[in-house]
Amino acid sequence: MKLIELAKELNVSAEAIKQFIQDFDIELAECVSTNFEVKEDFEKFARENLDFLQLYEKDLDKTKTLEQIADKINRPKEKVEQAIKEFNPNIFDNGLFRSSISSYGIDNKLGGNYQFVYDYFGHKTSLQHRDFIGYRDLFFYISEVLEPFLNPQQIKDWGIHKPAGIILYGPPGSGKIFWANKIAEIIGYQFKEVKKHYLGTSFVDGNKTNFNDFLVTMMTDDKVLLFLEDFDEIMMERKAETDVASCNLETQEIILHYIGKFEQEDLLMVGSANSVSEIDEEIMAPGRFDVMIPVFPPNATERSEIILYAMTKNLEKDSLLYKILQNNKADKVPFWHEVSSQMKVFSNTMVIDFTQSLKKRIKNLYQRTRNENLKIDQTLLNGALRDAKGKLTEEYLDQIARFLSDVIINNLDDFRHRVQALKKELDTYRIVEEPQRIIGFHHSGEEEEKDKG
Repeated sequence: MKLIELAKELNVSAEAIKQFIQDFDIELAECVSTNFEVKEDFEKFARENLDFLQLYEKDLDKTKTLEQIADKINRPKEKVEQAIKEFNPNIFDNGLFRSSISSYGIDNKLGGNYQFVYDYFGHKTSLQHRDFIGYRDLFFYISEVLEPFLNPQQIKDWGIHKPAGIILYGPPGSGKIFWANKIAEIIGYQFKEVKKHYLGTSFVDGNKTNFNDFLVTMMTDDKVLLFLEDFDEIMMERKAETDVASCNLETQEIILHYIGKFEQEDLLMVGSANSVSEIDEEIMAPGRFDVMIPVFPPNATERSEIILYAMTKNLEKDSLLYKILQNNKADKVPFWHEVSSQMKVFSNTMVIDFTQSLKKRIKNLYQRTRNENLKIDQTLLNGALRDAKGKLTEEYLDQIARFLSDVIINNLDDFRHRVQALKKELDTYRIVEEPQRIIGFHHSGEEEEKDKG
């Protein structure tokens, strides 16, 4: 059963169910599959706790004051205020909190007893078998963007059409190609990458071909997602001070010529960009690439899970590395929290680099000592961390800063908490120069005399 079908049957909105999953920090793999098939445990929970879900939705739909929230969940006003500021600081000028804030979600963050929720989800899905790690907020945001593909009734009832073009933007190594593949999987489209040699004119098997021919061919195929890297470079705004390559200008014109036909031909183009600030506004006009999705570097919790996933991927239970990890309790997520906290603003790629370096260091140490009980100590972790930090350049930090600026302009309300967390991590790398202190003082008149002198 699809999530939207379950929601309709229970008379609870799909949006409320998605927010409930996030508020109660339930693993996506235990609730829905990538194509939104509801898992058995979650369906059982929803049916048996329909009264609670209806109360949750009713509360979610209301704008409410701080006092009303505190009174409803019987918590001190100060603690409620602190939780809201930390987890969802959206507030209206009149003191009412947005309806997207749940009183029950805040109560849960403050330690409220919701064991009846977690009783249904006690068997954690193995990291190796998850579709992806973390990123529930991004997954549900993307699912809303893709709703017209999943629910044709949206076009009939609301006139909401499928997007023709989507821009995934984020710093290098954050996983844009992963999410493009995930979008294709969600909507059941073939994933096809636009290779660089497709742009401009080239020869294939002795025959002259160009991007126009390629795009026309793709439009005749059934349900295709075309992935185009370096979208910000190809679609750069034409300015006197910028030199846009002629093949890129030609690509822009061809895409703009055909984009009006993408929806009827079941073609979706997804562009990958480091930044959207330099893209021509004409490209991002309504009906074109008007959907922008930020792809964030992993947060501290996600980094811990990615490390564990990469360290244990494809390992047999009786493998040497797995035994060493078990002996150090490094086969569990908490072991990695401390080193993860030192990976501020790391991309997915940098986190994987860390695991590759650590595996080699553990292997080298084992070959020297032949000791299965070797300790994964700070020396090993620090060495791997140094290797991974090689890509943490000033240029990369500038890209993170530019990405934050883009998100603040285009997607702040949807990802405010991630923006704040990433900005806080970025600020740890910025050295603030203290202003020079001038000891003593002089009168303005004395300053003027000195100037005259």
